[in-house]
Amino acid sequence: MKIAMWSGPRNLSTAMMYAFGNRPDCAVVDEPFYAAYLAKTGLDHPMRAEILTAQPQDPEIVAEALTGPNPDGKAHYYQKHMTQHMVAGVPRNWMRQVVNVFLIRHPARVVASYAAKRENPTLDDIGFRQQLELYREVLAFGGTPVVIDSHDIRENPRYMLEKLCDSIGLPFLDAMLHWPAGGHVSDGVWAPHWYAAVWNSTGFAGAEGALPQLDGRASALVKQALPFYEAMAAHALR
Repeated sequence: MKIAMWSGPRNLSTAMMYAFGNRPDCAVVDEPFYAAYLAKTGLDHPMRAEILTAQPQDPEIVAEALTGPNPDGKAHYYQKHMTQHMVAGVPRNWMRQVVNVFLIRHPARVVASYAAKRENPTLDDIGFRQQLELYREVLAFGGTPVVIDSHDIRENPRYMLEKLCDSIGLPFLDAMLHWPAGGHVSDGVWAPHWYAAVWNSTGFAGAEGALPQLDGRASALVKQALPFYEAMAAHALR
């Protein structure tokens, strides 16, 4: 099985990659279209030069690898994808060959977390619009997309991961609830900038508190993103 997990940044996506990466039957890949995205957009992200060197910049090469043999002969292949990476010129036909899952998070939490790492994010940076677009595209080609909310995972990791695995026809393993501290061998080269908290973890953090209170540009961005999140949340596993 090939599982494409679609989220924006700061969505519990790395912890989910670690959960699947701790399964003995599962290979993982970390944001394989990142270099192609930077090459096509010219955006100046943290560690841009290192990312462009570390990954193929041709998205067709990336897509071919995603649908080819699973790495290391593993039965399953978990692919951590950022929705904002799917810009014009990045192929999407390969999505018909994978199980598509959408990991969502309330935009107030995303904006508060993202802005601490990169100033003045825009709607295109945080991926909510693109996530809904991709979800609808999967529906249009006859796929059965699954939606799961990171808030629900943090409230009850075992229950939600069991629900997720059942929804995609994958046996749940207890190994998904814990992982070794210090990161994963498949972490992207950008990990030192973004992954400090999850590197120090050995499992999912506890339940989230109240939504952060934001103002100014951050509050305006949350209002822009909220309709896209709410459209996805209506379909989330419970």
